[in-house]
Amino acid sequence: MNNETFKHAIALTGGIATGKSTVCSLLKLHGFLTIDADKIAHKLLDQHSSTIASMFGEQYVENGKVLRKELGKIIFSNEEEKLKLEAFIHPLIKEEIEKEAVVFEKAGKPYFVDIPLFFEKMHYPIPKSVVVYTPKDLQVKRLMKRDNISQEEALLKISNQMDIEKKKELADLVIDNSSSLVHLQDEVERIKGELV
Repeated sequence: MNNETFKHAIALTGGIATGKSTVCSLLKLHGFLTIDADKIAHKLLDQHSSTIASMFGEQYVENGKVLRKELGKIIFSNEEEKLKLEAFIHPLIKEEIEKEAVVFEKAGKPYFVDIPLFFEKMHYPIPKSVVVYTPKDLQVKRLMKRDNISQEEALLKISNQMDIEKKKELADLVIDNSSSLVHLQDEVERIKGELV
């Protein structure tokens, strides 16, 4: 794979509960095409549910669908299991993202690839990156509320990713999501102006 595959691509990343999905929706409203790595992952998990059952146990699959919340419990708390899943699923996700990127490249204009672990995994030669930023204390609060979990659980999930401040430093562009939705809309407008 060469860099031409992602010539017009922009990686959209951030931390868990920093607001990437909301930013993705706003970008779509502005007419940008987006590729969502998480959606691809969910689809692939279900397609390979029998493999998941044999790797981790039948209790993680029901009616041909992977019980992601249940699987998540062992993945977030056990490094070995996490690496086992990643070794299986990440190459499949990458292949799917590349297929979609080839189609989007034909338009010859910027599009976004939403990859939560863009900096952690660095498997994609995408030239430009945008980080959706929220300070960690706010990130913890939002995650507790979103997933209805304790502070300890939220911190554990967040600790599985690179620190958001570090991601902010690595990014080419930063979208600040520490305020209101109106502020976030303004931030997306600003980014759009810098890209087009």
